[in-house]
Amino acid sequence: MPWTELRFAFAWLLPLGAAAAAWASPWAAWAFVMGFMALVALLERVPALQHSPGPTGHRGWHRACLLLHLPLQGGLLVLGVAVAVAQPATAVGAAAVVALGLGVGGVTGSQGITFAHELGHSRRRLDRIAAWLLMGSVLYAHFMVEHYRGHHVRAATHDDPATARRGESLWRFLPRTLAGSWASAWRLEALRLRQHRRGWAHSPLLAATVAEALLLVALGAAFGGWALLFWLAQAAQAVLLLETINYIEHYGLERRADASGRPEPFGLTHAWNADHLVTNATIANLQRHSDHHMHAWKPFGELQALPGPQLPTGYAGCLLLASVPRWWFAVMEPRLQRPGAPAG
Repeated sequence: MPWTELRFAFAWLLPLGAAAAAWASPWAAWAFVMGFMALVALLERVPALQHSPGPTGHRGWHRACLLLHLPLQGGLLVLGVAVAVAQPATAVGAAAVVALGLGVGGVTGSQGITFAHELGHSRRRLDRIAAWLLMGSVLYAHFMVEHYRGHHVRAATHDDPATARRGESLWRFLPRTLAGSWASAWRLEALRLRQHRRGWAHSPLLAATVAEALLLVALGAAFGGWALLFWLAQAAQAVLLLETINYIEHYGLERRADASGRPEPFGLTHAWNADHLVTNATIANLQRHSDHHMHAWKPFGELQALPGPQLPTGYAGCLLLASVPRWWFAVMEPRLQRPGAPAG
């Protein structure tokens, strides 16, 4: 294995560091994760770190990097519950629990969902089960239906709730994608069941949704309100990160349609890309997004950096830009207006 592939072990620093910080203090967990993301955003500005090594194939090492995150995240969530229930029943205690949830949610969102996304594209049953567990832990299991059967079919079209339209701010996009993705997942699942002539008893989406509800009931009953508040806070932060990345990935890009309304095949100009070394090491090459959509079954170790539309910085930096619409439009509009830029 080339030594450059060891860079994906860098991802483990985030859950391990967050756990150590949470052990010390709820506020330390929040500060560590926010500081980690800020550091990655700063490193994206270093010229020597703006390109990742090329693809070297996909090995057991790459899969292990993903699967190891499952026990790491599980341990972090258990620790988070233990720390949360130890907080005093005061307003200060509530604030500490929320801070803890936001910190842990930075891990479950930036890496847990990203790795679940990669595992869900695998043909291995164990990998897909791990993906369902990771998505269920952030109360967003419907992603496992909508992303693979919805988003990958409709990305960069107005029919896709996870594609941001040109001129649409993040804060207008969020309610549209949250409601649209949820509704789409259930429509797609109902269609699948009808096609296979099966009832809802055979639906993993329904089973996962019931399991999510039972998890929340069990947390509240066994450990009290602070445990429930922590879990909801981390899930909300994780989903916010997911949908902000969705906003960034296809913002303003649109596949042209033929006379019948059928969109053109997905091409390298229909997703925004970046290739920053540290960010790609942390989130399994997710920034090589055009290649991912063009070859959905290709594992992350084989993804290539394609010459499609390029973001002004990596995902970490773009999270900040997207949160301030004026900044986002200022840097993205010139990129959409360049000669040869995709229509949107």
